[in-house]
Amino acid sequence: MTNRISSITNRLRSNSAKLCVGLLAVLLSSCGVNNVVIEGNFPTPNITKMPVTVAVYYDDALRDFSYIEYSETGQEEYNIESGVSHIELFNAILPAMFENVVTVSSLEEAESRNVDAVFAPAIEEFQLALPAKTKLDVYEVWIKYNMRLLSAEGDYIADWVLTSYGKTPTENFRSTEAAINDAAIVALRDLASSFSLSFGQVPEVRDWLDSRATRS
Repeated sequence: MTNRISSITNRLRSNSAKLCVGLLAVLLSSCGVNNVVIEGNFPTPNITKMPVTVAVYYDDALRDFSYIEYSETGQEEYNIESGVSHIELFNAILPAMFENVVTVSSLEEAESRNVDAVFAPAIEEFQLALPAKTKLDVYEVWIKYNMRLLSAEGDYIADWVLTSYGKTPTENFRSTEAAINDAAIVALRDLASSFSLSFGQVPEVRDWLDSRATRS
């Protein structure tokens, strides 16, 4: 019995030691990561509303989107969380573009909401350029989006790519985090402008709008 208790005790000690080592590794690996939560304001575009009701669906990939920038040695350097800012952006511009906008928690929900279409944006790529790596005196952000417009039943209407770009000079900021945030906000505002102005010019979207106008 004593040997069994001793064996169990040793295993518990061994497991505890492994757990401590694991926790220490996690803490050490996280110490070098700088978290940047993108925050900013987005103006509402002054445009003519389209006479349609659109449901907007933000999937978890968009809501929780984050990008990790690695150092030249392969260590995680910056964790950039921008999901909330993307949602705030679309919540600002979509009501200015369409007569009615409703948010749905799933594509299936849209079928019961009597909408004309479902807008489901996605982020395909996020890129960050830091002065320390580019040797330029600017912080730069590029974002590539996949814009998807579906029928209430989930059928394809249009699917197109938009890119946005933002930069900010190094002398404007005292911290890298603030400069990254500003460059990302500039990129998001660039998206707001290009999306609201070009939406009706996408060939498939234009055809869809024309077909609705013909039926009415």
